[in-house]
Amino acid sequence: MTARPAEPAVRAHEMGIYTRYFDLIATGRKTTEIRVNDSSRRKIKPGSLIRFRCQGEQVLTRVTRVNRYTGFEEMFNHEPIASVNPLATRAEQLANIRQIYPPEREALGVVAIGIELVDPPLPDPPADLLSQGHPA
Repeated sequence: MTARPAEPAVRAHEMGIYTRYFDLIATGRKTTEIRVNDSSRRKIKPGSLIRFRCQGEQVLTRVTRVNRYTGFEEMFNHEPIASVNPLATRAEQLANIRQIYPPEREALGVVAIGIELVDPPLPDPPADLLSQGHPA
């Protein structure tokens, strides 16, 4: 007979994310995650759980809302800029997101996912660490 795990695994959507965005989510400062509206994102609904993973770390969030748009410009016309990235302007965020997603991926549509931490936020990392990280 196989032993059952002491704690059941939490079923959640899994998403990889760049370090600088992971840190903003983990500290509770980033409350909107944006992705292209591919088949895996279409399954996400309010109340769903998302586990963000980055370099061996993870943070569990709950979806508070899901808004779908035709593209990033339209999305930024409706979503608070600071909820996506409180450290960057709209122009910087558009440039960053378009480095990640080419036009053919953006053509799938865009989803803005409101998130809240399931566990208490981590302390803010030092400011010099926030300015480092991968472009996104």
